[in-house]
Amino acid sequence: RRMRRTVKVATTGLVVALAAAQFIRPERTNPPVDPRGSFAAAAQPPQRVAAILGRSCGDCHSHNTVWPWYSKVAPVSWLIASDVNEGRAKLNLSRWDIYNPEMSKIRVKAMCKEAQSGEMPPWYYRPMHRGSGLSAEEVAAVCAL
Repeated sequence: RRMRRTVKVATTGLVVALAAAQFIRPERTNPPVDPRGSFAAAAQPPQRVAAILGRSCGDCHSHNTVWPWYSKVAPVSWLIASDVNEGRAKLNLSRWDIYNPEMSKIRVKAMCKEAQSGEMPPWYYRPMHRGSGLSAEEVAAVCAL
């Protein structure tokens, strides 16, 4: 009996905490984009490479984020918003114009390295975003920039 009551209280507490967490909503924004400042416009990569990066990197590394339904549900919403904010801060394909030529080269080399190592896109992103992973051929195309 005592164990059953403890489980009931703990379960009720967890449900209340999860319900309350829904009121703590992170900002989910897609700032306006000037296409002239994008990676595609500034770096002028082959169209295929621009498409690969848009498909595999765009959700976290651009202002064109697609916010899925589960990005509204805490605590997952907190993780997604944090990943997008961090991704945009580290590399922003929508704001390539902020990088000088030397920094642009460094960013392209970093994209290649991350793709070669399999670190990007992250393992936990791929199951919910089928087709976001990169084939060896696509990695080679990115690294050829």
